[in-house]
Amino acid sequence: MADFHAPLTIARSMEVRREEFLDYMTFKENTRPLFTEIFGPLLGLKEEWAAQGATPEELDMSAFKYRRHMSGGVPVSTGFIGGCAEEILEETEEYVIARDCYRRRVKLIKSAATLALPLEYPVKNFDDWRKIKHHYEFSEERFGHKWEQVAREHLQAGRVVTVGIPGGFDEPRQLMGEQGICIAYYEQPELVHDILDTIGETACKVLDRVSATVQVDMLAVHEDMAGKSGSLAGPKQITEFIKPYYRRVWDMLQDRGARLFLQDSDGNMNGVIEAFLDAGLNFMHPMEPAAGMDIVKVREQYGTRLAIEGGIDKHVLREGEDAIVVELEYKIPPMVATGGCVLGLDHRIPNGTPLEAYRFYHAKAWEIMAREERKLA
Repeated sequence: MADFHAPLTIARSMEVRREEFLDYMTFKENTRPLFTEIFGPLLGLKEEWAAQGATPEELDMSAFKYRRHMSGGVPVSTGFIGGCAEEILEETEEYVIARDCYRRRVKLIKSAATLALPLEYPVKNFDDWRKIKHHYEFSEERFGHKWEQVAREHLQAGRVVTVGIPGGFDEPRQLMGEQGICIAYYEQPELVHDILDTIGETACKVLDRVSATVQVDMLAVHEDMAGKSGSLAGPKQITEFIKPYYRRVWDMLQDRGARLFLQDSDGNMNGVIEAFLDAGLNFMHPMEPAAGMDIVKVREQYGTRLAIEGGIDKHVLREGEDAIVVELEYKIPPMVATGGCVLGLDHRIPNGTPLEAYRFYHAKAWEIMAREERKLA
């Protein structure tokens, strides 16, 4: 069901080369601020903006100026491979029910989402895990066509060479469900350890070859493990289960010159930032204010230990120009002064955001960044 993402596509360009980005995000240099649009519009917003007179360039975001890097992914796989092709089981005007590569039944509501939600999960116990474990084990199939050439081309073009690993929380959640993984921490810890040990071994074998051949700059992991009330795994679970997995991969890559370890997680992560820093993480996004993430306070607490992307409240854009100015004046000056932050909205631009409000936000952000940049000279 990947085609459902197509309406959300935005144009991206590279304004900052890898060397500048890496030095800025590791607090070695602080000369010019970075600014981005991380995800783009929610489903339906482009149609709203078109009705308000948006140009084609505004709809794909290319009309707006940013300062951002480009990541260059290496075509290798460290997670689930194999399995059957996706199969559509039922489709109506309102929804699609399919069977995905994990063999889960999933449901997508067309008018509200681009990601399908599982209706069932394949792993409830060790026997279930053994049946699908081979999908996570090492094989030469994990190396894509001309992967080394692609990685070297990224380096030559100035892109940040990036590799990824499955989430230490997210991948077991894909197999067991949120409730299943949270209960398994207590009732089946050996199962969780075996899942992450297997994934970690494969990731290390794949990325050992990659990092021995080309310079890897950044390791990325997707977790999405929190809501407004906090993380679904606490510091204890992170330390016991996720930290060994993260460290196994990150320590190897860091020893070979990798500089950034980025985690993508929505929700309130305040209670587990310290545990993840201890696990090797040094970069987080998107830092959602509606869930309690305040990048100014996070920077005050963790300083140069944590780089940040996002953090500007997307919902403020629907509250008028005065509210936008208050938000930007609170967050931009301290982040420009300290560096190590790609300023941007904390997630997709929500429906109901007027085009004129985004135009104002974008212009005002640049005005404030330019003013604060002059203070760095």
